[in-house]
Amino acid sequence: MSTGWLVGSVVIAVIVAPLIGGLLRGIDRKLTAHMQGRIGPPIIQNFYDLIKLFGKKPMVAGKPQLVFAWGYLFLIITAVVFFALRQDLLVVLFILGFAGVCLVLGALSVKSPYSQLGGHRELLQMLAYEPILLLAVIPIALKTGGFPITNIFEYGQPLLPNLWLTFIALVIVLDIVMKKSPFDISSSEHAHQEIVRGVLTEYSGPYLAIIELAHWYELVLLLAILGLFWIVGSLWWLSILTPLAIWFILLITDNICTRLTWSWMVKFAWGVGISLIALNILVVNLGWM
Repeated sequence: MSTGWLVGSVVIAVIVAPLIGGLLRGIDRKLTAHMQGRIGPPIIQNFYDLIKLFGKKPMVAGKPQLVFAWGYLFLIITAVVFFALRQDLLVVLFILGFAGVCLVLGALSVKSPYSQLGGHRELLQMLAYEPILLLAVIPIALKTGGFPITNIFEYGQPLLPNLWLTFIALVIVLDIVMKKSPFDISSSEHAHQEIVRGVLTEYSGPYLAIIELAHWYELVLLLAILGLFWIVGSLWWLSILTPLAIWFILLITDNICTRLTWSWMVKFAWGVGISLIALNILVVNLGWM
């Protein structure tokens, strides 16, 4: 691939990813409102909110918050850039993990009990999904011959028929990262929960906008990782349709399920997610897939 093509891919990814993420978030709010018997905000309301937040006067409870907020956004964008450059998928996931740590440290850097509680719960969420993310790379590497994303494109065949167990495990991860019920543990997406806004409690104005922007990048990146399971072949368009279908199913699940305990989340994620990946690794090594 030429240098110009790579640079163009990075520029497009950095610009387009938050636009897609903001639209998905807007559609999420609109569909959720309809499911709850409300009209809901316009689909592009999130962009209005983001602009308004950036225009507000900066107010923080402590200077470390600023570092961790910017660190969270910077690391997420770095992961998006590495993905656009088709670099090592394992490195992309490690960068995502460090970004999550920034979010936790930002919440724990202030004395607010709600923020502290949200930080601890965010840490528990990372404990639930990070092992699944890292282990999911193994069956992909076994099928494609390595960790680079380039190998997936050069493999020449869709991964989903052989790695559908790993795909299901990553869907669990997506649900946890999106903070959708039953896994909305660290920051409440709905007003009826007692934790206020958890990790986001002490963020406001432009720094809350930075966190929200990073969430948009992260959502699109995780959906893109799911899209890797059918990125090649004549049905390449399934690499777009499949992640969006999964996203829609998780949205419905969010509106029909209640939030469960953190211990149940960890047990379920490890018990189901890790088991699925371990089984997939076994069958791939045995040549059954």
